[in-house]
Amino acid sequence: MIERNLPAIIPLIFLASALLIPILGLWKKRISFPLAIFATLFSASLSVYGFIYVIINGTVRYNFGGWIPPIGIEYVYDPLSSFVVLVINFVTLVVLTHSYIPVTIDLEVKQTAYYSVVMLLLLGFNGMIITGDLFNLYVFIEISSLAGYALIAVGEKKAPFAAFRYLIIGTIGASFYLLGIGYLYFMSGTLNMSELAAILPMIKESPTILVALILIVVALGVKMAIFPMHGWLPDSYTYAPTSTSSLIAPIGTKVGAYAMMRLLFFVFGAEYFSKELPVGDLIAIFACGGIIFGSVMAIAQKELKRMLAYSSIAQIGYIGLGIGLANPFGFIGAVLHLLNHSFMKATLFFIAGNLRNKTGNSDITLFDDSYRKKYPWTMASFTIAALSMIGLPPLAGFFSKWYLVLGTIENSKWLYLAVILISSLLNAIYFFRIIEKVYMKSPTQSKDSGTNNFEIKRDEVSASMLIPTMILAAGLIVIGLLNVVIVNQIYKMMPVGM
Repeated sequence: MIERNLPAIIPLIFLASALLIPILGLWKKRISFPLAIFATLFSASLSVYGFIYVIINGTVRYNFGGWIPPIGIEYVYDPLSSFVVLVINFVTLVVLTHSYIPVTIDLEVKQTAYYSVVMLLLLGFNGMIITGDLFNLYVFIEISSLAGYALIAVGEKKAPFAAFRYLIIGTIGASFYLLGIGYLYFMSGTLNMSELAAILPMIKESPTILVALILIVVALGVKMAIFPMHGWLPDSYTYAPTSTSSLIAPIGTKVGAYAMMRLLFFVFGAEYFSKELPVGDLIAIFACGGIIFGSVMAIAQKELKRMLAYSSIAQIGYIGLGIGLANPFGFIGAVLHLLNHSFMKATLFFIAGNLRNKTGNSDITLFDDSYRKKYPWTMASFTIAALSMIGLPPLAGFFSKWYLVLGTIENSKWLYLAVILISSLLNAIYFFRIIEKVYMKSPTQSKDSGTNNFEIKRDEVSASMLIPTMILAAGLIVIGLLNVVIVNQIYKMMPVGM
């Protein structure tokens, strides 16, 4: 039955498409996009089926070659991994649909290679989520990282330097991770996550385990760009092609966050990393620093993509805070924000791409009230996503923040609570300045201005760019209204004993 092989099939679809696209692309360049869309649509469909199957029937485990752990590599499709795979592949499907025109314009000669590398990126991301082996996780981290460097480097003039910085920082992080799992293997004799979770309680007092934990947390902190390990992110998101930013920003750091949640909650255990060691508190403190830093820096930006890049640092901080709280509310808030931010950030980067497609730039200082008439649906989508980022009900962003607030109250972490409230105010500052420009006429604008002497006509982007933007914006409303259903499912994803 297909569900027994599902953990292997989804990554293999992306591997096969990554090999097939350049071969067929040599024959006909325009076939690259349909192949990428088909592979992603097929994987997203299997992700929906797999999630429903796991919820009803329980976890699916797949052993490659029939070799059981610790000799063989095990893939695990449980409620949490199936949920994240579904989020990643659905958002990717919408992103790739939106990317057709931007890639055709910006990367016409390179589009075959571009879509092939995108498939490799998705192979890495899906593999990171599904694998149950720590070394196999390292392999997929490297695959996704190498693909990410390439996708960023083909952007603006400064993009190669941004990609090179990401490469250096990412390589250091990967080295830390490899050292960490090396220590774990030395002490336990296995890198299978389930077996390691059973062995660690017997050797947790060893200083080697503590060193391994710190190295792994730092490494995954680089991958998810948690403060102060975020240095690669602002330039990468800003100078990469908008199609790349729209893909990596919503899902790239979320996969890193998932890996950290998987290892800390399901391998090391919440009791160990949060109560016996101060690791949870350190993650929460760094996350709070990132929330404030990212929000303040976003206010200072005049370029929309760069503003969204710094905003991402702050939003990643919310997920890190939920991990650091290490209680049920924090876990729910972190997983829910992983979903919410994927939709919010993809929508906002779509809008930056839409504006660049029509005006040639996304400079905030050039925004004015004509935008609401020329791009009414684009700006309506921006407003929905912005209000969700701020955290206004009933939009999706409110509910993940709400559960994080409950988590801080449960742990009596009043400083963390203050950070969440202050950050929402800072979010309002940098988003409302744009909404004000778009929906309110400047008082300094002359009534005799030439712009008032003719009717401004609607000039929206093409349907292939507008419809995906509106789908994700509408999704923020739907997720908000269905938050009780979603939270009930997330509650079932919690590790035993939390």
